[in-house]
Amino acid sequence: MPQHTSTRQSPGTAGGTEDVLEEVEAAVSEKSTGSAEHATTAEAPEPATTGEAPEPATTADVQEPDAEEAAAADTDETPALSASRPTRLSWSAWSARMLRWREAHPTAAQALSVTLTVLAAVLVVVALVLPNTVVGLGPAKFTRIPAEAVIGAAVMLALPRRPRVVLAAVCGVALAALTVLNLLDMGFNQYLGRGFNPVLDWSLLSDAQSYLVDSLGRTTTLLATAGVIALVLLLFVLLALSTVRLSNLLARHTGTATRGTLIAGVVWITCSSLGLQISGVPIASDRATSALQWQARQMRNTLRDEAAFKKVAKVDAFGNTPGSQLVPDLRGKDMIFTFIESYGRSAVEDPIMAPGVDKTLDERTQALEKAGYHARSGWLTSATYGGSSWLGHSTTMSGLWVNNQQRYRTVMASDHLSLTKAFKKTGAWDTVGVMPGVQKGWPEQSFYGLDQVYNAFELGYKGPKFSWSTMPDQYALEQFQQRVHGRKHDKPMMSEIILTSSHQPWAPIPKMVGWDQLGDGSIFKGIQAEGNKPADVIADTTKSRQEYGKSIQYSVTALTEWLERYGTDDTVLVFLGDHQPIARVSGNHASRDVPISIVAKDPKVLDRIAGWGWTDGLRPAHNAPVWKMSAFRDRFLTAYGSTPHPKKG
Repeated sequence: MPQHTSTRQSPGTAGGTEDVLEEVEAAVSEKSTGSAEHATTAEAPEPATTGEAPEPATTADVQEPDAEEAAAADTDETPALSASRPTRLSWSAWSARMLRWREAHPTAAQALSVTLTVLAAVLVVVALVLPNTVVGLGPAKFTRIPAEAVIGAAVMLALPRRPRVVLAAVCGVALAALTVLNLLDMGFNQYLGRGFNPVLDWSLLSDAQSYLVDSLGRTTTLLATAGVIALVLLLFVLLALSTVRLSNLLARHTGTATRGTLIAGVVWITCSSLGLQISGVPIASDRATSALQWQARQMRNTLRDEAAFKKVAKVDAFGNTPGSQLVPDLRGKDMIFTFIESYGRSAVEDPIMAPGVDKTLDERTQALEKAGYHARSGWLTSATYGGSSWLGHSTTMSGLWVNNQQRYRTVMASDHLSLTKAFKKTGAWDTVGVMPGVQKGWPEQSFYGLDQVYNAFELGYKGPKFSWSTMPDQYALEQFQQRVHGRKHDKPMMSEIILTSSHQPWAPIPKMVGWDQLGDGSIFKGIQAEGNKPADVIADTTKSRQEYGKSIQYSVTALTEWLERYGTDDTVLVFLGDHQPIARVSGNHASRDVPISIVAKDPKVLDRIAGWGWTDGLRPAHNAPVWKMSAFRDRFLTAYGSTPHPKKG
């Protein structure tokens, strides 16, 4: 096939249209000729062996072309090509048709070409300047000049065709990957108050899917998952095609592109030097480069942190303390450590949630006082935010700052002394866990030193789930009473309870029923059916905040009513939140603080923490002391008479 080097352009075409068309027609013609020759050879009658001349063809032997063949003859397609592929056009034929359409409709072709180019440029620029937080979204963010685009254009102009196309496609794929990371950052910042960690956080995506199944149903979740996967794949394809298209445009208009690149570079440098801004946002952007640097730095720090934290976890102020010297001032007490899901400072101080929650805390304080109980409350700064409750649990109990999954695995695999295991180590308590949120194997039982654990399937519940929560808190507490606290024991009990009714999406929310009416939980079927639908609450920020406040009121009421009804003179209750609710409820600038309270009848128990400066009652004052959650273990052990015997690793 002859090679064409002409650069002629037809009006309204991208360039070289006639040459490409000639090549396509030549290819089609060559195939047609070959096919015709093959057909002639194959269909020629064999020579007669008897010496007789072949009979002349009759009228019956000659077939008239049918309508389909006639239509093919009227077009530029050959009969051979049409017959071989009656329903699909070959790439050459399709290309030929497209080129003819462009020549026949130059205005429409030109408009389509310009539109695709503009869309490609917009997509690339948006990907380059996209912020990684919802708070950062705004028109000003997308009116910036990305330095990466200027540098990329300069590089593309300097490269030959093949390397240029390959590099453009690779850059498009890389830009798509960066965009996905930015979008994940947005989600993680909204739900967990931190960015996405590409080393540690992939496993959390399966937890998110499980949460959606419980909240929205399996079918909706599967459709949403399939949609997200399709959109991600489409993003990769579109960005790769866009960068290739733009690089080709630069190559076709080298002079104009070179001048434009130089001008853009000068403008960027000028804006950067002078600090020019639009609505407080710098015009000169290097967002993509900064994001890549941040991700690289985060991965490097994560790998370094793993080794450093292993050394920290081996150091323990009470690691070598004999059991006889641990919490001697609590001997004989039934200790209960309870975490209330998402019970954060916002529930106590936010103008939407606080009125109802504060009223409940004050009413329950008075009710407990009538029953002979007194409380003191303060604040702890949680190691997590919006989710990953297990990080808050392990931080409180280990005395270590466990703020990511890697640290959590390190702690769970260590012999570091947890607060709950300290009671087991004394030999003076039996230990048990009530975990209605645990629905699979839980090897963490060993770290927490629990002799027995009741998970979601071992509490006899026959009622409906309340979204993610497997059972109402009131039912879980009643089962704790029947199976643990209410039974006679040779030793006092140390119990760890995780309450789940205040878990997002806060719909539907259980209601308190008579304690004698709980039975197997079937009574909650009507309450669950009449409650809000998760999808209605998730989509409404104001309603989410209102329902969140109601869920905290329910959990606090269930817990304190249980204590009022079943507590004894020797019952000591420590309850706290594990983290703040998600940013959509607590606000984008909320603290990570959670309330914590210690409740007891024996005045000596609270006298031991008199020096802490905590507030009387269940509602901590705004100016009450704030400690890191990791400080609680050592302060608690010290307050109740434990003697430090450090373990240095």
